[in-house]
Amino acid sequence: MARDTLYLLEPGFTDPAFPGQTFYCWHCALMEGVLASFPDLAARLDVVRVDWPRPRATVIAAAGEANQSLPLLILADGASSPHETGRHEGRALIADKDAILAALGERHGFPDPHP
Repeated sequence: MARDTLYLLEPGFTDPAFPGQTFYCWHCALMEGVLASFPDLAARLDVVRVDWPRPRATVIAAAGEANQSLPLLILADGASSPHETGRHEGRALIADKDAILAALGERHGFPDPHP
């Protein structure tokens, strides 16, 4: 059975444009926190952590070169969502952090963020 896959950046990366600094993606860190807070729900999807530098071959293989920005949720084959922000080879993509959180609730039972 195909599952949704959430792609996140591995934290603690460097950027040559900012020598001597280490970074994390705060959108990905938000997702990591939600996953860690609800491990039973997180087990319902696949999570792939990738390195920061582009090209991100793993993401390109799944979502196409134009969709390398992370976080990115790719829905299971044949699935759709009102939150999808694009499609690649017939699979729905969700690239917006708020839309990803909404889809995690819709598809996997995660609670909603408090307004």
